[in-house]
Amino acid sequence: MQVEAYPSPCIKNYTMASPTSISTSVSSTTTASIGTSRTSSTSPSSTATSSSSSPRSNLAPMPVVDPSVDVHRVLLLLDVQKAMLDPPPIGVPASKSVHANLDKILAHARAALPVPLIIHVRNNGDSGDPDEPLASGWELIFPPSNHEIVIDKRKNNAFAGTRLAEIIPSAAEIVVAGFQTDYSIRATCSAALGRGNEVLLIKEAHATHDRIEVLHGGGITAAYRIEAEIEAELEEAGVHLLDMKDVPGIFENR
Repeated sequence: MQVEAYPSPCIKNYTMASPTSISTSVSSTTTASIGTSRTSSTSPSSTATSSSSSPRSNLAPMPVVDPSVDVHRVLLLLDVQKAMLDPPPIGVPASKSVHANLDKILAHARAALPVPLIIHVRNNGDSGDPDEPLASGWELIFPPSNHEIVIDKRKNNAFAGTRLAEIIPSAAEIVVAGFQTDYSIRATCSAALGRGNEVLLIKEAHATHDRIEVLHGGGITAAYRIEAEIEAELEEAGVHLLDMKDVPGIFENR
């Protein structure tokens, strides 16, 4: 299966409304079918299209990349937020094991020399969602350390409506992990491939919910099957799949 890539948005202007508020104006683009409108990533059976017409307060300010980090090697942590670790059905079935693996990956990245560019992407859900801004489920699982960047998004594709494309060079190697496999992981990996990035997805370091098959008799597809399907789809498109045993060497000079 060929995965379509997403064009990066063209951001016309950027204004700082206050020390904790940002406002962006994004030109309209023709987008592909995966992750172009914000689909709820906190419930296996719900979908919602979000509006980006008004700025959100208390979001991350415009990031500044520290000159000491290696911007050509990136760890991109997608939607690694507390709601994903809640008991199911809010949290994902594999939350405990994936949490432990994400902890290991982040520790190796922080210990590497030179330090890679570490970016925490935080989803901003709609009102009433577990990841609604300022709700407990919206908070990042791993507090960012010095020189690490936080990007807030409203779409599955982390490049859409954000300045991520301006921060990550198109020649950079991006290591991807986080939530959810069939939403943000799939859409963002596809977009990165379309930009020309080398993309590495770590198996057992991403997860999703079980899926209720509304159109197929109401059966349930287990999360681990969905994760395997998306891995195969992305690998065919050009994403490199790595195992947890490969993590110690990922951020070293190769």
